Amino acid sequence: MDFLRIESTLFYGAIGLYLASMIMYFIFFVSKTEKAGNIGSFIIKIGFGLHTLALISRGIGAGRVPLTNQYEFATSFAWGIALCFIIFENKYSFRAMGTFVAPIIFLIIGYAAMQNKDVRPLMPALQSKWLAIHVSLAILSYGSFGVAAGVSCMYLLRNKFSKDDFISKHVPSLDKLDALSYRAISLGFLLLTLVIITGAIWAESAWGRYWAWDPKETWSLITWIIYAIYLHMRISKGWKGKKAAIFSVIGFICVLFTYIGVNTLIPSIHSYALVGDSTLCI
Repeated sequence: MDFLRIESTLFYGAIGLYLASMIMYFIFFVSKTEKAGNIGSFIIKIGFGLHTLALISRGIGAGRVPLTNQYEFATSFAWGIALCFIIFENKYSFRAMGTFVAPIIFLIIGYAAMQNKDVRPLMPALQSKWLAIHVSLAILSYGSFGVAAGVSCMYLLRNKFSKDDFISKHVPSLDKLDALSYRAISLGFLLLTLVIITGAIWAESAWGRYWAWDPKETWSLITWIIYAIYLHMRISKGWKGKKAAIFSVIGFICVLFTYIGVNTLIPSIHSYALVGDSTLCI
């Protein structure tokens, strides 16, 4: 229980830091103060560090990987977006991306804060080596799609920004934003494909079938098809620009519905927490 108390303190500390970084990114973008952007970038990294320690503490306190219920996957989902964002921000020196991605991180970890945090025994179906592999891949996949959605929002708004030295320096051109979104979606799609494959293997060992058209499986497939269409149209038809950006945002909405909407609105064999002791929520 000590580790769980530590986890709670670290978790709320991370929320506070993500909120502070979001505010600093907004100040950076609105006031065009570079120092605010640097502070926001530093704070989000500290928040990510606390968030990582919170997940580790949760795992130790629970005696298992912290990836099995609505709360644990939501906080891990936010962690995955933060990780992908930090990697992309450092690789491309793209501070302004934080103005659009930090709110997504904060909203998802805020959703996690509203969930039941009790640690409950795992159902037999979840007691598998595939749990960590399958869910970890989903976290990284969803994180990549979250970054792509934030960048696509910037693309859609790019021409509405006043053209000055600040925008020219910190907001990439439409072509660069489009390429960055494409790279994030390509990574997320590869990982989502592995999510579906590992999920099918796990389902066969747990329930004796690879696929049963469960609502969670169906919506995961719908999400995969949406991103597959995006990639197909881009590769075969050279599809770029506004339509691609809108498709990216629609895809992430489907990701959110697959995770939150299906778990909340549609009975599913993946949503054990609604009727039992534990849940798998991806």
